[in-house]
Amino acid sequence: MTQHEVSVSLRLNGADETITVPTSEMLVDTVRERFGLKGTNIGCDQASCGACTVRVEGNPVASCSTFTWQADDRDVTTIEGLGQPGNLSPEQTAVAENSAFQCGYCTPGLLMSTSALLDTHPNPDRDTIVEWLGANICRCTGYQMIIEAVQRAAELRGGSDAS
Repeated sequence: MTQHEVSVSLRLNGADETITVPTSEMLVDTVRERFGLKGTNIGCDQASCGACTVRVEGNPVASCSTFTWQADDRDVTTIEGLGQPGNLSPEQTAVAENSAFQCGYCTPGLLMSTSALLDTHPNPDRDTIVEWLGANICRCTGYQMIIEAVQRAAELRGGSDAS
């Protein structure tokens, strides 16, 4: 390890990992290139679009503007940790049911933000959904189907009336 490298230990999608990375390496690059988790997308590379959203200690973060060393001794969840084929999360199920995607590029980031939102607000109103997803840009769908999918995900998680 050189003076410009750091050892980072983190829990990635529930698995303990230790890796040595350059101090300048961003979390999105570590997740995609070192761990092969390609679901976390690079969009603007400036923390403006939300395509790279992951959860660190449960909070949604732009992984393109988070250094990997900032995730040291933390829990990191990517879209691959949210659900699996045949065992989708409520958020993933709701997005599919509501056709809340077209090209799908923004969808992983939207799902990670939605997951964090529903952990914090199990039964969000429309304004809360719009506020929480404000950091995620979708250029294909328009947002009504996405909002409806978040409301449906709240229902699937057990929220009473996601209106």
